[in-house]
Amino acid sequence: MTVMDMTAGPARSDWVRGLGIAAISCAGAAAIIMALAVGRFIEAGDVLPAVYLLAGLAGLAGAAALAAWWVHRALAGRLDLLRQSLEASSDAQLVVDAAGRVAYANAAFRQLLPQAGEAPLDALATATDAAEEFQRLRASAVAGKRAIASLPMRAGWFSVAVHPIAGRPGYSFWSFQDITARHEMEQVIRDEQEKLVDFLDNAPIGVYSVDADGRFLLVNQTLAQWLGGTPEEIVRSGARLHDFITELPPGTPPHLPFPESIDSSRGGEAMLKARDGRLVYALITQTVVHSSDGLRTRSVVRDLTPERAMEEALRQTRLRFQRIFAHAPVGIALIDNEGRLDETNGALKELFDIVGRDGAGERLADYIAEEDRDTLAATLAAVAAGKPQAMPIDVRLKKHGRTASVFVSRLGAGEGGETGLMLHFIDVTEQKSLEAQFAQSQKMQAVGQLAGGVAHDFNNLLTAMIGFCDLLLLRFRPGDPSFADIMQIKQNANRAANLVRQLLAFSRQQTLQPRVLDITDVLAELSHLLRRLIGENIELKMVHGRDLPPVKVDQGQLEQVIINLAVNARDAMPGGGTLTIRTAAARNEFPVRRGHEVMPAGDYVLIEVTDTGIGIPRENLARIFEPFFTTKEVGSGTGLGLSTVYGIVKQTGGFVFVDSEAGKGAQFSIYLPRHQAELQQAARAEGGEGAAIRDLTGTGTVLLVEDEDPVRLFSARALRNKGYKVIEAKSGEAALEVINAAEEPIDLLITDVVMPRMDGPGLIKHVRETHPTMKVIFISGYTEDSFRKRLDSEAEIHFLPKPFSLKQLASKVKEVMETPAA
Repeated sequence: MTVMDMTAGPARSDWVRGLGIAAISCAGAAAIIMALAVGRFIEAGDVLPAVYLLAGLAGLAGAAALAAWWVHRALAGRLDLLRQSLEASSDAQLVVDAAGRVAYANAAFRQLLPQAGEAPLDALATATDAAEEFQRLRASAVAGKRAIASLPMRAGWFSVAVHPIAGRPGYSFWSFQDITARHEMEQVIRDEQEKLVDFLDNAPIGVYSVDADGRFLLVNQTLAQWLGGTPEEIVRSGARLHDFITELPPGTPPHLPFPESIDSSRGGEAMLKARDGRLVYALITQTVVHSSDGLRTRSVVRDLTPERAMEEALRQTRLRFQRIFAHAPVGIALIDNEGRLDETNGALKELFDIVGRDGAGERLADYIAEEDRDTLAATLAAVAAGKPQAMPIDVRLKKHGRTASVFVSRLGAGEGGETGLMLHFIDVTEQKSLEAQFAQSQKMQAVGQLAGGVAHDFNNLLTAMIGFCDLLLLRFRPGDPSFADIMQIKQNANRAANLVRQLLAFSRQQTLQPRVLDITDVLAELSHLLRRLIGENIELKMVHGRDLPPVKVDQGQLEQVIINLAVNARDAMPGGGTLTIRTAAARNEFPVRRGHEVMPAGDYVLIEVTDTGIGIPRENLARIFEPFFTTKEVGSGTGLGLSTVYGIVKQTGGFVFVDSEAGKGAQFSIYLPRHQAELQQAARAEGGEGAAIRDLTGTGTVLLVEDEDPVRLFSARALRNKGYKVIEAKSGEAALEVINAAEEPIDLLITDVVMPRMDGPGLIKHVRETHPTMKVIFISGYTEDSFRKRLDSEAEIHFLPKPFSLKQLASKVKEVMETPAA
């Protein structure tokens, strides 16, 4: 084998290098020995041996030079091969000397970091985003230690390794392997792993694994939260599955939450108790794995608490619905397509009078009055066909004759695919009765308003008739034949006035003069008149209650109420009987409903008028207070007696009720509200035709305002006859003009209440602005209360109701004129 052969390949490089070094070493040693020998021969003067030795020494030198050449050639080839290998490497390679300068950098490194220059490490420090990790590598290189790290660089991720070079203190070899693809793949794997871990940790189900002793090997975050801990803490503490089970049947293995008889793969239910005491109703399914490491489980836990809560809520809802259905205040029935009852609630059973059975299977039509069955059947058929019910229908029930409003709705298909109907029955018997009563009340109110209007117009006519009769009577003596004729006219006019007063009483528009009275005294005074009215064949009993509170009423009107009731009782007892008038104090703790009226709570004085007569038929009870309603023969009554009673009592603020049956007499109960003020014992105001005769003449200026010509003419003549100066005005506007233009003071203003355009109250408001002390008398056929509310409550206003006579007019004017001005 030649030297070339030995140096031909990289495998022989170490052998060639050793052989060259050995040859050079031997040649050097021989040269030293021969040089010492030459020196000794020359010192001895023996030249020839010295020449031969020098020649040999020269030969050794040539041989050594030749050996050195071959060694140099072998090493240069090896270095070229190494350099070519480094340059061909795709990994960046770098050799740095002790000063940090480049000792060698291959092409890959120069491409990676073209701006490296002579200070590559500084350039590397700025080229990576992991400066702290790079400084660790650099420190390891300076310390002569090996190190490796993954660094992000501009070109991607690189695995950077640094190795110290032996025999070269401070020198280090750096290699840069591109691991961008691997890093991205690892990142993808890490991301997927994180997603998987996050999914398992935060899944809406619990996941765990326990060993054969039941100790937790793995717990996800969800289950750990249910148990009141963290996954790390539960596993690290050595907690066991059975520590969290509330009840364990005998024979339950440590790794199972239920006996082995239950199929684990299908799951079993267990109650978990968290560390904070919260209970978790759980369904646990698991598989058991047997491996070389021992037994472990793969377990999944589902929290059934929300489902149990929903089931409980549904159960409670069903119970509430059942209670609502059972105790609903309206009748509810579920019927099938054949019209038979499926279910009924308590209200319907009570309405239908179903006792001792539920009524299921019975025909609905059997409970409906025969005349209403066709209407109900048509409605049921229409709703069953999908047509909504436009409005409820009213049907009469077969039993008790009650009336019910029926609401029908269609139910969706049930379990058998069949549909049904739901019916609501609302008992409207009382409502229908109230509607009828309300209609009756409205009718009575309308008649009352009509009666009031008619009465007002009649009062104007009667005022003129009575007044002119009085003027005519002044011209004749009592013995004159014309005197009697005029008196007959006046008496009939007064009868007409009484009839008008009854109309006003019914319409509650009459003028009342209420005073605080003792009912006992009023009835005691009236008893003598009552005995004469009812006749000798009827016994009158007066039963006075004790400690009766005072009431505020118009005594004359109250007497009229008692007289009307007594006359009615007399007519109901043609063969004689007993009339009892009883008084008592009454107190209502709560409002009391009688028919369509509600009497408020409070203290009342009760007056009961009871007779033993023929009674009132039931069909007439609802109409007895209507005006002109009478059961008497034609010409025997006006039909205004009881309507007058009703109107007076209601206008006083009281209530009147009647209880009667045919053949059993009748009882009228009058409730008058208690008055809180002290009892006023004042004499009744004197007036009318029976008043004591006194001088009615006077002096002064009177302004008379009246739009009705006959009334104005009579009143003006009557007052002039009594000595007064009278100025007439036909309207409120004309009266204002007179007042504003008057040169002398007007002492008294007499005005009608109701007039076109400016009425009486409006006129007075204008007059008060300029003449606040002027005396005023209102005259009207309406009640005093109808205009009082429109005036100042403290205003000094007097009132004279129509119709009035000459004497009543003169008396009122005299009274007011003599009253000192306020």
